[in-house]
Amino acid sequence: MEQKSIVNDAIVKDLADRIHQISNGTIVISIYNSRIVQVDVTHMETKRFDDVWMVENGAGI
Repeated sequence: MEQKSIVNDAIVKDLADRIHQISNGTIVISIYNSRIVQVDVTHMETKRFDDVWMVENGAGI
């Protein structure tokens, strides 16, 4: 029995493009009936305040 491929060149190119477009985030690949049917991309922007709040100096939350 021949096994079907769930990935083709168009999907690989689309995923590569999406990966290059985000610096932080997640990509969720949905599969139905052994085929990739949807790709969801969530962009995340992280802002850290570690350098602003110095616990040693009595500051902080």
